Amino acid sequence: MVWAIGTVLVCLGALGAVIGLGYSPALGLDLQGGVSVVYQPAHQVPQDQLDQAISIIRNRVDALGVAEPNIARQGNNIIIQLPGVKDQQRAIQIVGQTAQLFFRPVLCTAPPFTPPAPGQPPPPAGPPSCSSAAGGQADPTLASVPSTPKGGDVSQSNVLLPQINSTTRYVLGPAILNGSIIKSASAAVPQNGGGWQVNFTLTSSGSPKFDQLAQQNYQKQVAIELDGTVQSAPTINAQSFGGQGQITGSFNESSAKNLALILRYGALPVQLNQQTVTTVSPTLGHDSLHAGLVAGLVGLGLVMLYMIAYYRALGMIVVAGLGLTAALLWAIVSYLGHSNGLALDLSGVIGIIVSIGITVDSYVVYFERLKDEIRSGKTIRSSVDRGFRSAFRTVLAADAVSFIGAAILYWLSVGAVRGFAFYLGLSTLLDVIITFTFTRPMVVMVGRNRFFTEARWLGVASGLASTPAPKADGAPARPPARTPA
Repeated sequence: MVWAIGTVLVCLGALGAVIGLGYSPALGLDLQGGVSVVYQPAHQVPQDQLDQAISIIRNRVDALGVAEPNIARQGNNIIIQLPGVKDQQRAIQIVGQTAQLFFRPVLCTAPPFTPPAPGQPPPPAGPPSCSSAAGGQADPTLASVPSTPKGGDVSQSNVLLPQINSTTRYVLGPAILNGSIIKSASAAVPQNGGGWQVNFTLTSSGSPKFDQLAQQNYQKQVAIELDGTVQSAPTINAQSFGGQGQITGSFNESSAKNLALILRYGALPVQLNQQTVTTVSPTLGHDSLHAGLVAGLVGLGLVMLYMIAYYRALGMIVVAGLGLTAALLWAIVSYLGHSNGLALDLSGVIGIIVSIGITVDSYVVYFERLKDEIRSGKTIRSSVDRGFRSAFRTVLAADAVSFIGAAILYWLSVGAVRGFAFYLGLSTLLDVIITFTFTRPMVVMVGRNRFFTEARWLGVASGLASTPAPKADGAPARPPARTPA
């Protein structure tokens, strides 16, 4: 009984702890909504470069604070699933920016683009430039020249690029440095007040290079360019930065964090083209969650009713064991969702529902073994221990096969199939633990108590199709009571 009581305390204690801490399972894309994007390299690239791109994308997504993103490679495609993300367009824009991050000197500001009127000649060809007669301003003819198209290596050429979320355009000189000089970056509000700013730290090799850039462009603008768009164009106000600096301006919290994120993870080794975008609305996710819960609870309820009707008092042990397994599983999934970002998706719910059958099989194997022992002439009291030793070997073999299959499936698969394998394997492992620490001592206790074995409707004897041992030769069950002489 000590094992059974300890198991109850551990399972209920773990459940109470996560509820008290406010933890609950983190839901996946198909249960809470989100976005799924498929990217394909623009050209054939080595696998190590593709793996490096996945690593950078994962860092970008982690910085967005998305719970349990699924980022995987299928062939040459990269599949990104972002459950629960609210601003889906912003997330897609950040993770999909594929070009190298460059620092370029701003040569001048160009007029906003205005399409030429019908019948007018096409805009002049050639690289954009600034007119010296205009005092450093761009040639007015650039007003009808579209910004330099994305794609192609133009890092060593003048380019005409727009600023993000603005009609402002800049004529930029050749790239001086790339994003590899940035070690870290973060958005913050200075202690002395003021608006949001971006703090950055340079690498040991990048610090002298950035100081040289600062000396050459002191009191001038230097653009931070990513994927053909100017992310920011701050003015250099110092000639030496000592390995760190700040970018200030009209930032709000969102724009400051976006710029910091781009500075940290701005360079991808390959150019990726967006193939498909699939969005799942929160309403559809809620409907899927509701359907999964209803299916699971209905199935669990029917199994419990059948086990009680068939095995009587032993069926009550099945109900208690399934309840403890569910409590411990909820606690583990909630904790892992909070600490490691583990998400529960629809495939995971299916894995848990399938595991109910595996758990019930363990009870059936044990109880049917008890029947065999009783048919051979043994009593219930003597059968509970002997039957468990024989049955537990079968339970271990069956659960081992299920667990190995789930482990191999988890190792070889990606996406939803991997979630199914994880939850199936976890539930199978919990089944072995609960069977040994709770089921066995409870059955032993019930089998040795006449109240549970001989009760009319819920007795163990009725559940095992057994009857009390007959009285030998018609002898009375008890010695006759003595009468006084």
